[in-house]
Amino acid sequence: MSVNKGRAGASSPAMGLGGAWAMAVGGMIGGGIFSTLGVVISVAGQWAWISFLIGGLVALASGHSYAVLTTRFEKSGGSYAYLMETGWPRVARAVAWTLVIGYTLTISVYAETFGAYAAYAIGAPHWVTKAAAILAIVVLLGVNLRGASEATSLEIFVVWGKLVILLGLAGLGIYHWAPDNLHFDQEHPVGIGEAFIGMGVVFMAYEGFQLLSYDYNEMRDPSRTISRAMPLAIIVTTITYMVVAVGAGMLAGASNIVAEKEVSLALAGRQALGSFGFIAVSIAAVFSAGSAINATIFATARLAEGAAQDGNMPKLFAKRDTRNVPWFGVSIISAGAILLVLMGEIASLVEGASFVFLLIFALVNFIALSLKVRRRWISVLGLLGSIAGAVMLVLYQIGVV
Repeated sequence: MSVNKGRAGASSPAMGLGGAWAMAVGGMIGGGIFSTLGVVISVAGQWAWISFLIGGLVALASGHSYAVLTTRFEKSGGSYAYLMETGWPRVARAVAWTLVIGYTLTISVYAETFGAYAAYAIGAPHWVTKAAAILAIVVLLGVNLRGASEATSLEIFVVWGKLVILLGLAGLGIYHWAPDNLHFDQEHPVGIGEAFIGMGVVFMAYEGFQLLSYDYNEMRDPSRTISRAMPLAIIVTTITYMVVAVGAGMLAGASNIVAEKEVSLALAGRQALGSFGFIAVSIAAVFSAGSAINATIFATARLAEGAAQDGNMPKLFAKRDTRNVPWFGVSIISAGAILLVLMGEIASLVEGASFVFLLIFALVNFIALSLKVRRRWISVLGLLGSIAGAVMLVLYQIGVV
């Protein structure tokens, strides 16, 4: 098995701890809080922050499993590589294709978020949303074709910028303490139990950290880097989601956020600082979604490359150009995302992606348990949490809860 290992002519690894951390945070926050805040508030109301807390704990436990398995096998590929190493090649092939398709869907959601904020900020008609989304994918396709160092440099810059804006917005909302604004429907109050449903519905917000498991061979001192970057990125992201859910909800009001799901944080920015806040948050959303597109294209192409080297995907996915970039994977994944932008609808994609990643995380935790990794109790929590989230999501989709 040759999952992204031993490439002829490979250049020196480009990512240190800062770049790996930025890729993970960018993969999560980019499509997380901007795409899902309105969805989770519509389900959990004032308890939305607990939904994000529960999701963060499940992600943190799953991140432990990803990190220990990746460092044990010392190769990239994530759940695909783990299955190959444990003697399940047919399951691995199915998982590889599922993940590539799932990540392509995810890129299209991020692009839709990018386009929605960009068009709303300038008061443009709806068709501009699609055009801006496609433009974002094309530009970031170009960034990825230039190589890993350019991709990670962009990520570090964008991640710090959006964290400053998001946490600043949340701080203003909490400073103007108005908890009544967090109630979505005053006539039909929700209980804390809805927070568990909310976690399942928007678990896609935590999709992203595991992208690092596909970039193992792009890192300097990869075992040390991934073991530190994953938990740190998940913790920072979870705290950010929680305070933004509270702060933005107090500023804009839960009802307004649900009514304007696609651009809800821009409304909170306007409420906090007028036109300046509106523009600042819109810029953060645009760059944040862009960074998520960048991180996901980068990692998914390398997942497909590893599978192609094993004969589980077409050989073209394993081809690298003179810049040492898997150009076919980067290009075809971007093209597929553009097609989905033209066809897709965000809400159903968010829920579908959440379900896929809950199942994948459950699988990874199960593999970790079967291999008796250290601190198995953490993997047990990840497994139970992932399964519970998937069940809650299904029950919500069929109208049982």
